[in-house]
Amino acid sequence: MTEACVVTGTDTGIGKTWFAAALTQALDGYYWKPVQAGLEEETDSQAVARLGGISPARIIPEAYRLKTPASPHLSASLDCVSVAPERLSLPETDHPLVVEGAGGLLVPLTDRLLFADVFARWQIPVILCARTTLGTINHTPLSLEGLKHRALPALGGAFLGAG
Repeated sequence: MTEACVVTGTDTGIGKTWFAAALTQALDGYYWKPVQAGLEEETDSQAVARLGGISPARIIPEAYRLKTPASPHLSASLDCVSVAPERLSLPETDHPLVVEGAGGLLVPLTDRLLFADVFARWQIPVILCARTTLGTINHTPLSLEGLKHRALPALGGAFLGAG
């Protein structure tokens, strides 16, 4: 089985992609963003390749590339796409795999499926990224409770940004 971990966050726009790029480079690994919502600007996969100097051969294509920049469930709905959970299976690789979620643990993929549900199916270690700004004291323990509630292994945490 592939050695893998999930990089998720307490929020969106906190530096998960930057962290995932650094981790992928440090592990000499592969990167996978299962669902990318928003294609007009640089995608997270493109940013990881640029930031981490990761070979395109080590960037696994997204299962879903949604045009509308919004939460995955809304983006899929607006783009007339149905997100099928069975398409969100961990790819096999010959090096460690870094998987980046979108937003936080409880971001919906469909009306009935959250990223945390997919992570729970995978049962791989999770790294929780958090801001170093006001609100972190609340968001971080809430996210950790979400991990615990789903019996997800927390590998660690990363506080990103200037305090």
